[in-house]
Amino acid sequence: MTRPKVLPIHQAIPRLLKDPVNALATIGVEAGGRVVRLELGPFRPYLISHPDHVEQVLKTDWKTFRREGMFWRPVRRLTGRSILGDGEEWASARKILQPLFTARYIASLAEDMAVFIAGCVRELDVHARTGRLIDGGRHMMTIVNQAVIQVLFGGRITGETAARLAPEFATCATSIGFRLLFPFAPYSIKVPGDRAFLRAAKRIDEIISPVIEQALREKTRGKEVVSALVAARSDQGDAADLRQVRDDLVSIYGAATETTAMTLTWLWPVLHDHPEVDSRLREEIAQVVGGEPVRPSHVARLPYLGMVLQELLRLHPASWMFPRQAAVDTEIGGVRVAAGSQVLVSPYTTHRLPEFWDRPLTFDPERWRDEKGAQRHRYAFFPFGAGPHVCLGRHLFQVEAPLVIAALLSRYRLTLANPQRFTTAAGASARPKERILLRVEPAA
Repeated sequence: MTRPKVLPIHQAIPRLLKDPVNALATIGVEAGGRVVRLELGPFRPYLISHPDHVEQVLKTDWKTFRREGMFWRPVRRLTGRSILGDGEEWASARKILQPLFTARYIASLAEDMAVFIAGCVRELDVHARTGRLIDGGRHMMTIVNQAVIQVLFGGRITGETAARLAPEFATCATSIGFRLLFPFAPYSIKVPGDRAFLRAAKRIDEIISPVIEQALREKTRGKEVVSALVAARSDQGDAADLRQVRDDLVSIYGAATETTAMTLTWLWPVLHDHPEVDSRLREEIAQVVGGEPVRPSHVARLPYLGMVLQELLRLHPASWMFPRQAAVDTEIGGVRVAAGSQVLVSPYTTHRLPEFWDRPLTFDPERWRDEKGAQRHRYAFFPFGAGPHVCLGRHLFQVEAPLVIAALLSRYRLTLANPQRFTTAAGASARPKERILLRVEPAA
């Protein structure tokens, strides 16, 4: 039997309090991929980072490691128990949702998404004329939000209502940081972020519930997700399951917007720090797109943009931690793990292991040039998770993210106005703590 590396409480807590996302990555790298037990008082989770262990937890023995336990409680207060849950509720939701998020289905929506994205991007013209700085994170969320709203809700949510929805989700995503760092804190007492979270969750319900009620009245079978969900649940003849429509919509919306918006937000400081990448990316987009509106057919001819996005997902995966709970006594890498133990799988950590990545902290899109020929462990890179619980929104990201970047850089030159070291906040996604301010100028 192998003993895990143990990080005692007097070392673990100060490091995790100061910079939890990067601290977790550093701890995993220092352990060389070994299983690490974090001593946090009464709470002693295991940090998993070696690709072999990732494969076991997320794929091979996924039924042993369930999406249950104290880490999931703050998320479930918003998402309920559906596609982000486990067991029968998860299986039922996935059976309904999976056909709506295949690569083929999302590709069928790509032309419409390109039009919506182009309309949102053109709204930056006023900033290009006036020189007024924009909040990069907020604007990336606005653009992504409009496209996702069309895919999920069709025309049932107005632009004004959609603009209200995104900030409420952002509040929920950021206000659970304390609960994620101290998941053993009792819910009978209010901790920092609780009140903001509950207010935002209530407002989200006030926006989404009328949309579901409208879809119920209309009983159409449109391409948007809300109609498909309502039709599928109604076909099952169980009106009580309509609560899951709400849970699934909230879960899918959050995953689809957060992953893409946060990845795009990190792009701008990366391009500032790597002017050679910035120049080459702009040149490729200018040659392929020119002055035309960006279309999905352009994206297929932008290989360097695809490489940049892969490297962004490696160094800045929006989902920085996938918590699991052992359902039975088991072993990971020879380390005994008791039933009920919390297991933290961290792509943010695995993507930085020097045993599997050359110059792991260097942003280098070229490492993805010959992706098929790369001698890389299959589970050394998993920004969307892996196994049966892999994120359904990954195909949406692969269509939406390059469309947004190409639309922005074909029309504008966006430069970072406040260069600094941006730190990563611990929340539902890995977002920068500081505002990323951008200057918008017409593209040359």
